Amino acid sequence: MYIPPAFRVEDASKLAAFMQCHSFATLITHDGSAPFASHLPVLFRPNVGSHGTLVSHMARANPQWQHFASGSEILAIFHGPHSYISPSWYQTEIAVPTWNYAAVHAYGIPTVFSEHERVVSLLRETISAYEASFKQPWPGDLPDEYRDKLIKNIVAFEIPISRIEGKFKLGQNRPAADSQGVFEALSRADDEDSRALAKMMLAECNVHPKA
Repeated sequence: MYIPPAFRVEDASKLAAFMQCHSFATLITHDGSAPFASHLPVLFRPNVGSHGTLVSHMARANPQWQHFASGSEILAIFHGPHSYISPSWYQTEIAVPTWNYAAVHAYGIPTVFSEHERVVSLLRETISAYEASFKQPWPGDLPDEYRDKLIKNIVAFEIPISRIEGKFKLGQNRPAADSQGVFEALSRADDEDSRALAKMMLAECNVHPKA
């Protein structure tokens, strides 16, 4: 990923928080002749491996897991908020539009695992992670026979992260007045992505909410 220095994020805690918050990732492999992508919920385990480990599962009917046998590095992309940025929001008179966004790319060599209890544990962990914010979380209790029949139709895997890249393109290279104008415009926007981008700017840029 092309990352100008102003947008590079290397803080491990920021990268971890971002992947955990935006965990519906795009997994990209190569089948030997063309790229292949799947869109999956991916959990990040920060304390497993030197850069953490990703874990997930996919349908056995999805051919992508067979690409793992090559032993090649694959890419998981975690997408954050993004928005069009109008030059009308800048104090600078001569400027052009751009697009601001946040993304993390994690690379590693995947390994399939099939131990029954380990797969069951992953499914429980996944359900728990995504049900946690609900007032009445679904406990995930299923008859063993029914659950085990479903497990036969999925493939569980882990990806120890070998390298990771973070890019928060939030206008950090702009004059303070321009950043403030962008922040205020995004904060007033109707769409959730724009407002989420404004929230990120509070942490990463020299901007301030209006009193």
